[in-house]
Amino acid sequence: MTTKTPVLLSWSGGKDAAWTLHVLRKESAIDVVGLVTTITEGYERVAMQGIRRDVLQAQAEAAGLAVIEARMPQRASNEVYEQVFADSLAAARRLWPGLGHVAFGDLFLEDIRTYRVALCARVGWTPLFPLFGADTALLAREMLDGGLRASLCCVDTTQLDTVYAGRPFDRALLDDLPAGVDPCGENGEFHTCVQAGPMFSHAIAIERGETVLRDGRFAYTDFMLRPRRE
Repeated sequence: MTTKTPVLLSWSGGKDAAWTLHVLRKESAIDVVGLVTTITEGYERVAMQGIRRDVLQAQAEAAGLAVIEARMPQRASNEVYEQVFADSLAAARRLWPGLGHVAFGDLFLEDIRTYRVALCARVGWTPLFPLFGADTALLAREMLDGGLRASLCCVDTTQLDTVYAGRPFDRALLDDLPAGVDPCGENGEFHTCVQAGPMFSHAIAIERGETVLRDGRFAYTDFMLRPRRE
């Protein structure tokens, strides 16, 4: 009997992390045991994505996985981020003894990959990059064909117009994206909030709220859990 390798997944709440989970679960030698997510204190939202904690928890529940929250102060230095991340990995290892692999949903940015490899090496972990090197135009359509549903929750207005904030990540969006904007937003043009897909046991009922501009640059669209009808 082959022993599966336990893997922790870096989870942003977005499409790339979600699709990474889907891909990893198709690997017979891998067992994704949990998620780790960076939460910005005060805002109580997923860093960069701006996803609410209750939406994050609903995603984890739909994925059937526990989530470890790496809580980070606002405007923290990179040194603080690295310590918080290391502490979260240590907490995961206490929960799942023998855990030593962490997966990321990075697609093609070599500098980010190199940074993660070096960071993981310093804390004694092995990084995995299941989607790295994928053709993002093909990958975006593969996600949609596979049933993934998501919406743009953050748009970098220096790279993409504010009107795209809050839009569904669908074929119409892909057709409308300006030339030079990556179909998966890998250069930071946009971030997404996933609500359904083959990595979830059920879809998450969310509704769109207001869009606000932060730091004079990032247009964040709020997505909230839809209230349950009594």
